[in-house]
Amino acid sequence: MTELNKGTVLYVEDNSDNRNLIRRVLGAEGYSVVDAINAGQAIEKLEGNKIDLILMDINMPDMDGYTLTTKIKGIQKFSNIPIVAVTANVMRGDREKSLEAGCDGYIQKPIDIDTLSQQIERFMTRSSNA
Repeated sequence: MTELNKGTVLYVEDNSDNRNLIRRVLGAEGYSVVDAINAGQAIEKLEGNKIDLILMDINMPDMDGYTLTTKIKGIQKFSNIPIVAVTANVMRGDREKSLEAGCDGYIQKPIDIDTLSQQIERFMTRSSNA
C-alpha cells in the first residue's frame, strides 16, 4: 500500500499536546509532519527536510513566531515556503501583524480540526502555483 503524501508540514509549536493533535490530524490526511519546539530547531528542521508549508505558533518562549517568520523569509532558499500563523491572539490587529511579519495566512486557536486540512491545502496550492 503506498501512502499518499500531500506534502511536508513543519509545525513550530512549544506545546506538546498541540503538536500531537496536529500530527494526528494531518497524518490522517496524508501529510508528513515535522515538529520543532523552538526557533533554533525550526531552522535546523528546515535545513534537513524538504518543507512545503510551515505552521507557526506565535507565542513561543525563546523567539516569537513573528520574529522567526521574518527570519525565515529573510533566508533566500526558504523565502517561498508559505508560513501560516497559528495563534490564540485574536485581538484586532493580530492578523495584520502576522501578515506584516511575512506570514501567508492565519489560523486561529483553538484549531478547528475539521477545516485544518482544507486550509493547509489552500496554502499549498497557492504556493505551488506561485
